[in-house]
Amino acid sequence: MKVMKFGGSSIGTPERVKYVNDIIKEAANNNVNVAVVLSAFGNSTDQLVEMSRIAGLGKIQYKELLGNFIEVHSQFISNLIEQNQTSVSQTVSRSFEELKDILHGIFLVRELSARTLDFVMSFGERLSCFIVSESLKDGIKKIHFLDTRNIIKTDENFGAAGVNFKLSNHNLNKYFKSHSGLCIITGFIGSTENSETTTLGRGGSDYTASIVAAALNAEEIEIWTDVDGVMTADPKKVPKAFSIEYLTYEEAMEMSHFGANVIHPPTMQPALNEKIPIIIRNTFNKGFAGTIISEKNTPGTYLIKSVTSIPEVALFRVQGSGMIGVTGTAMRVFGTLAREGINIILITQVSSEHSICFAVAPNVSVRAKKIIEEEFTLEIKTNQIDSPIVEKNLAVIAVVGENMRETPGISGCLFQALGKNGINVITIAQGSSELNISVVVPKQDETKALNAIHDSFFLSETRSINLFVIGAGLVGSTLLKQLNDHYQFLKKERQIEIKLVALTNTRKNVFNVNGIPIEDWQKYLDDSEDDANLNLFINKMIA
Repeated sequence: MKVMKFGGSSIGTPERVKYVNDIIKEAANNNVNVAVVLSAFGNSTDQLVEMSRIAGLGKIQYKELLGNFIEVHSQFISNLIEQNQTSVSQTVSRSFEELKDILHGIFLVRELSARTLDFVMSFGERLSCFIVSESLKDGIKKIHFLDTRNIIKTDENFGAAGVNFKLSNHNLNKYFKSHSGLCIITGFIGSTENSETTTLGRGGSDYTASIVAAALNAEEIEIWTDVDGVMTADPKKVPKAFSIEYLTYEEAMEMSHFGANVIHPPTMQPALNEKIPIIIRNTFNKGFAGTIISEKNTPGTYLIKSVTSIPEVALFRVQGSGMIGVTGTAMRVFGTLAREGINIILITQVSSEHSICFAVAPNVSVRAKKIIEEEFTLEIKTNQIDSPIVEKNLAVIAVVGENMRETPGISGCLFQALGKNGINVITIAQGSSELNISVVVPKQDETKALNAIHDSFFLSETRSINLFVIGAGLVGSTLLKQLNDHYQFLKKERQIEIKLVALTNTRKNVFNVNGIPIEDWQKYLDDSEDDANLNLFINKMIA
């Protein structure tokens, strides 16, 4: 059994679905049994959430979004279904009518419960999977469509339902014993034992693939997305990031927790329990091997696997002389936050026990401060504990890798990279597993820190120098010509890479964080639409 999963970006347009269908057909021809889990088309889930929200406010404008939703899915049918198009359209139209009715009900009562929202969101996967399964019937004889609400059973925690694995695994094994060939499966959704529709939360379609694979003891899980596997950093922030060949489950979970677009931790658990490898592939570059996530730690060239970040956090300090030697202070801090459902991102405490430091999401910081003050009202009044100190506009940078264990010098390399680039470290956290070192830095230094650390660990032989040139007359242009003539020599013989980031003269400014080709600097400056402004140039350069 092979399990494949395709996300919304992979099936965002009819043209992309045709490309995915070719991948599915190839897999079906090479394997006896293939299970394919699909997300909703493109951003359909977001659209369903938004139209539900608007209807819940009693605003008739939800109908416009609903009309667009219906039109888009009708286009998928007309572009993908050649035979039996009328029958498929009729079946889908019944789903549209059901969706219209539930949204009208939300509009009338002006109330949107988590239970109702789960039911509305389920239409995305139900429609995409049915349409894709029908589009594949022209090329595959043995194919069936599975609505996982009939198979995957959950609790009643609508929005992020917990799976009843014993019952769900029984149902999956029973179903697949009588259904061979290619199965198209709805991701993200399940149902309670009373058959009420639920959703599995963030990354729910990946989770569905993992649940199915673990229950059926599949050989592997292929997660098809729109990037070349897992990257050493976010390529939008670190242009030199590249694909990672191998990751362990633990590394992938750490990266996911710290903001990397890898795979959500709940997805990993069923696969980890059954030791099933997860392969991250690129739908639009299917020849690329991608990233293999497994229990095996494969030694690589580099000491770390990735550098990633959470771009915005609020940092709390709870401190006071009354905390020293007092049992239960930490329990009270984190217990009261847990009761309020506030997630802790990072924790650190000094050995003197004088203070506890932790990070939370900024949107819950006000509530967190209030409940801690309520918990320690007496201690704050008697000056045993200070009122919580909250710092905002901060980011967490995390360095992750199994090879960091028992390898000296990792921390030194990390802090040297930050120090050389003038980045202040506000707090540090490291677990005893030595799998992760996390630092909190000012938010404005996030991208700079990511690039500095990435260069230090992955490109240590070459040092990048970002060049800003003010004045591109005779002297400036001569300098740029000299740098262009000696670029390869500097890089090869001196391990220095000059990156021209910005230029300005009396007329124009031009910026490019990825670098302006030195040989073409004149063209880039002439083509720039930004008028010269020295103050703006300097502020942007500093930023």
